[in-house]
Amino acid sequence: MLLVDSHKRVLWTYPPRGTTPSFPFFFDDDAFFGRSFHAVISQQEEQQTIELISFPRGGMLWHYGHVDMRGSGPGYLSTPDDAYLLSDGTVSVADVRNCRILFISPAGKVVRQLGTTGSCAHDPPRLFASPNGDTPLPDGGTLVTEIGGSWIDAISSTGSLEWSIRAPVGYPSDAQWLGDGRILLADYSSPGHVLIMSTAGRVLWSYGPSTGSGELNHPSLAMLLPNGLIAVNDDYRHRVVLIDQRTRRIVWQYGHTDSPGTKAGYLNTPDGMDFLPFAVVMQDPVLRALVSAASPSG
Repeated sequence: MLLVDSHKRVLWTYPPRGTTPSFPFFFDDDAFFGRSFHAVISQQEEQQTIELISFPRGGMLWHYGHVDMRGSGPGYLSTPDDAYLLSDGTVSVADVRNCRILFISPAGKVVRQLGTTGSCAHDPPRLFASPNGDTPLPDGGTLVTEIGGSWIDAISSTGSLEWSIRAPVGYPSDAQWLGDGRILLADYSSPGHVLIMSTAGRVLWSYGPSTGSGELNHPSLAMLLPNGLIAVNDDYRHRVVLIDQRTRRIVWQYGHTDSPGTKAGYLNTPDGMDFLPFAVVMQDPVLRALVSAASPSG
């Protein structure tokens, strides 16, 4: 994981370069901040685990799942995706191949489940067809993204279905709630697309050039930033881009288009991201020191 500023300077990494983490950290997928930006929750999709990592210290705080072992019983996952740390300490995760959404307590116990383990079809909340997104909603509910059939479902905090719409994409990925009846969605395809849809299923805005430098190749997550730009993981073009909604043009990117790498400035199949406000950075003495050290005058 990398923390990159707007000047494309790498301020923080996990694991720290040259170190071995206390718990394996391979095939890390999405990563989201929690606990007032003092922790990062990340799932390792093909390692079959979830990890909670302190930020910015970088220590491993909690984990769930068995390394490189798929399963459906207690303590096991099969292709976990989109793990979130909820306000009460519960971790939610889309357990894709088991076709369920799990809610796991800090003690490592499943305290709630949406979907039926191993039964993969669209009949929410009883059944889900390969769910790959479980975005928390402001009212305590969950926004579920189903790969099978390209469905997006809103499940209430009590577990009932509020609405379900079908997205006009081949592979919906990680729908995000924007408020005011709007959803932001990535289409994990080639060429890829980014859509804003209404809860009635109408497309309100879209981006998806089929050629050229603006074309997306399997974008896995789109996120609206406070300044109105849309950040996108462009996985197979090995970059994170910012798109201007008005002009539908890429105005910033990190990574070298179509050139995977591990050196500073390069990415290799980026598949997750989150936004850290600058005000939060400047309030934390450790992060503030990192910014100062990275600046030309620091």
